[in-house]
Amino acid sequence: MINDVIPGQTGPQGDAEPGLALRRLLSALGDPILDVTAAPNGLDVQVDNVVILDPEDRAEARAGDLVLLIGARGDQARRMLRALAERGATAVAVKMSTHPRADEPRALRIEALEAGIALLSVRPEVRWDRLQSVCQSIVDEVRLTADEDLGEAGGDLFSMAQTIAHLTGGLVSIEDSASRVLAYSSGAEVDELRRLSVLGRQGPESYLALLREWGVFARLRSGEEVVRIDEHPELGIRRRLAVGIHAGRRPLGSIWVQEGTEPLAEHAEEALLGAARTTALQLIRQHAQTSAGLRLREDLLSSLLEGRIDASALADTVEVRTGRAALVMAFSLREGTPGMVAQGTSGERPARPERELRRRRLIDLVSVHTAAYRRGSLVTELKGRVYALLPELSRGPGEEGWREVEGSVLALAHRTVAATRSALGLRAHAAVGSLVERLNDVPDSRAEADRVLDAMARDPDREADREVATISDVRSRVLIGETLAHLRADPSLRDPRVDRLVEYDRTGGADLVRSLLAYLEAFGDARVAAERLHIHPNTLRYRVRRAAAVSGIDLSDPGERLFTQLQLLMEHQYPEY
Repeated sequence: MINDVIPGQTGPQGDAEPGLALRRLLSALGDPILDVTAAPNGLDVQVDNVVILDPEDRAEARAGDLVLLIGARGDQARRMLRALAERGATAVAVKMSTHPRADEPRALRIEALEAGIALLSVRPEVRWDRLQSVCQSIVDEVRLTADEDLGEAGGDLFSMAQTIAHLTGGLVSIEDSASRVLAYSSGAEVDELRRLSVLGRQGPESYLALLREWGVFARLRSGEEVVRIDEHPELGIRRRLAVGIHAGRRPLGSIWVQEGTEPLAEHAEEALLGAARTTALQLIRQHAQTSAGLRLREDLLSSLLEGRIDASALADTVEVRTGRAALVMAFSLREGTPGMVAQGTSGERPARPERELRRRRLIDLVSVHTAAYRRGSLVTELKGRVYALLPELSRGPGEEGWREVEGSVLALAHRTVAATRSALGLRAHAAVGSLVERLNDVPDSRAEADRVLDAMARDPDREADREVATISDVRSRVLIGETLAHLRADPSLRDPRVDRLVEYDRTGGADLVRSLLAYLEAFGDARVAAERLHIHPNTLRYRVRRAAAVSGIDLSDPGERLFTQLQLLMEHQYPEY
């Protein structure tokens, strides 16, 4: 027993009517204490009860059980997983080895996919009895509240409204289906309609009647059309754009953009369409439920990008086809970007709420642009970088087809980076990973995008004017950086003569390393190298001869020159390797 929880015991309503979808359970948990490792039947499978089993118990289970499997490892865990699947269990949760060379996660995942049962990985710090109690209480509570109506959303909607305002150049309000104002952007130059709407949290009835008469509401409810409403000076109303927010065929609300004294941005309508698709997620449930649902989508995407789950789990959640081509874009804020450090005498970082708001707005901004490009796009953050998955990309045959897709995605990346600069006041790099033919292969596209961002970050001076890149733009720097990483990881590949030179330079301050490296990069042209270092050619020649004497390296040997240059690059230009 574990804290008086009897193995195999169900919660207090174990024989009640069916519970809830696994997806809703994961959303309700909020923090990702359970990671989806395999979901061969999707995330809409039903969880009725939560039970605990350990290796001493028989693998008893009923249809709808979420089984918390304690202490089983290796072949025993696979056998119990298979037996539980045969008895109809919905899902099995285990704590797997976190050792990077461990085979267990992969073996269990394959077993779960073959057996047709969901497999969840439990974070090591989570207590089993607490997890069983919390999960069962969620199942029981949802049974009692399954028929509750949808509620209003808030919170992050104000951040989204401000993002849309920056992208469109107007003043934004987000309204529900009853024309109640849920959120609005800041700004001056408001007209009478906006003033009354914001103060009264609802548009004036006289103007709402006109909009109904003009057919505006009917058009907003009918689809994704961006509706233009002309200026009416006699009513004190400026020009507007509006778009409906929908979940499938169900209208959830609308977004309105009022033009100020300056015209709206060139791509305002495209940005508004993407914003409507993104905002729909925040209006589907009450704010707490919505935030959890968004986190689940982001967590699933993160797991897919890291290769920890099968694409079928994500496809079930976002309705994309796993057999269609896809790619990943990655965004990172550039070092020294304005706004990354608080403007003050102490130079400390901004407070956490400010950093969190900035991070959320960057994700919102990327979400708006990518949703306008592809309805099924997904955005998440991993280790300080923002990733966008663009699924279901169609292309023509051969290399020409890929170039066409690449061109449109590069244009999207450039627009997004430009908007990051103009709307958020932040400077960013963007990398476009290669197109992969199946959703399961997107970790390869993500890895390539990371390689590109790494190369751009390692050489900021060289990349000062480049904001967006693909692997073909920086391939040589990517390969050099990864070769140097291999050299640093294996000391047996190091030439001790180069180490001797580096140490001599470090203690004597003779600047021999930088001079020899410049000489080698200039193909032995002393004048070119000296010009780069702003010294006389004779000084450069003296330093090269001195470096050869100190180290014993034969600079007349091409192989020694090549390896010396690589090792010096590692020490001088790529010290992080």
